[in-house]
Amino acid sequence: MQVPAAKIQFLPEDRAWIAERIQEVLATGQLTLGKYGAEFEEKFARLCGVRHAIAVNSGTSALEIILRSLGVEGKDVLVPTNTFFATAAAVVHAGGTPVFVDLDPDSFGISAEAVEKALTCRTAGIVAVHIGGIVSAQMPALVDLAARRGIWLVEDAAHAHGSSYRSVSAGAFGIASSFSFYPTKVMTSAEGGMIVTNEDRLAEECKIYRDQGKASFTVNAHVRMGYNWRLSEPHAIIGLRHLERLPAMISERRAIAAIYDDKLRELSGLKTLSIPADGFCNYYKYIAILKEKRDRKELKSILRERYGVSLAGEVYEEPLHIQPVFQKYRSRPLPLSEDLCARHICLPVFSGMEEEQARHVLRALKEVTG
Repeated sequence: MQVPAAKIQFLPEDRAWIAERIQEVLATGQLTLGKYGAEFEEKFARLCGVRHAIAVNSGTSALEIILRSLGVEGKDVLVPTNTFFATAAAVVHAGGTPVFVDLDPDSFGISAEAVEKALTCRTAGIVAVHIGGIVSAQMPALVDLAARRGIWLVEDAAHAHGSSYRSVSAGAFGIASSFSFYPTKVMTSAEGGMIVTNEDRLAEECKIYRDQGKASFTVNAHVRMGYNWRLSEPHAIIGLRHLERLPAMISERRAIAAIYDDKLRELSGLKTLSIPADGFCNYYKYIAILKEKRDRKELKSILRERYGVSLAGEVYEEPLHIQPVFQKYRSRPLPLSEDLCARHICLPVFSGMEEEQARHVLRALKEVTG
């Protein structure tokens, strides 16, 4: 039996629905900033429980636009070190300085205690990342901390479509949030991203930045140093269909996660990363922690070659503060992240995955890890 690390699912009826609407926009010539993009924005804002959503061409762009709109140039921004390159790179591209912060071992999210210790007079704000789709129980503390210290909180919710904590949706905690629709995500638009916010002024700024810094789509009056960050209508159409199917796709992922939860208790070499009691996780990743450090490359090779099981990518394999491109921003060791980044794996989980595939993964893990 072969179990891929991830798999994108578009049912035959999805493909037909998408194709019909792409034919329509090809016929009309309205290929960007049209009615489907607007509908995608409206429905995604509703999902997050916020007033505004601005569709852009990637999650990376979404975060950079937010940071530019908040004016981070010359300022420090606290970011978790166990995140994807784009989180810190967006800070740099927006003119800010990333300051790396250690993780919260209970959620792999950013630690409020570590944030408090890292704050200085140069700190403009915090970027919290919902790793693997888990909205950390630390989010209310981070919201309170940001308000108390007069700084902003932004969410990098690239993993967290449909996730929540205490009935607050991912994307609704901070001043603004970014989402990714890259093909590996729980839902996709092929390529694309979304900014969400309740701030009217910030939403307008983001719309200006995404369209070459123009004050209006119809007038070539440039008021910001923007870029071509627009989302096309065909991408919006794909995203709309997956957004419609998001509850069902999350349900399928959660069913696989429940099988893993039940059986991983029997494995002595692994422990699971628990979801907060008041949380709802979309299971973009299913994270398990190896109780002892081992050669992860060898482990993945054995699982793939002997059992046909491919593990998903880590979150993340190597913390950003020790990666070459960010060396000049490194200020101190971050031991929790260095340990847990090296000592976890992500089990296969995707929409359309069958129960027997999950049980095969578990059998393979039992033989390889004990």
